[in-house]
Amino acid sequence: MEHHPAAARLTEAAASAVQQHGAGNLLRVVLIVMVLGSVLTAWFLLRGYKQKDD
Repeated sequence: MEHHPAAARLTEAAASAVQQHGAGNLLRVVLIVMVLGSVLTAWFLLRGYKQKDD
């Protein structure tokens, strides 16, 4: 398995956020990212169903 420095930085930042502020802020960030990801995925999938009037 290949080592990714960006992933290591993300996990280190998440761990430090949990240590400093508790799990609440990390959970908020995860939930916000999940909601935004869901909205973007729905938009991407549903844009193909748009009717084109030529």
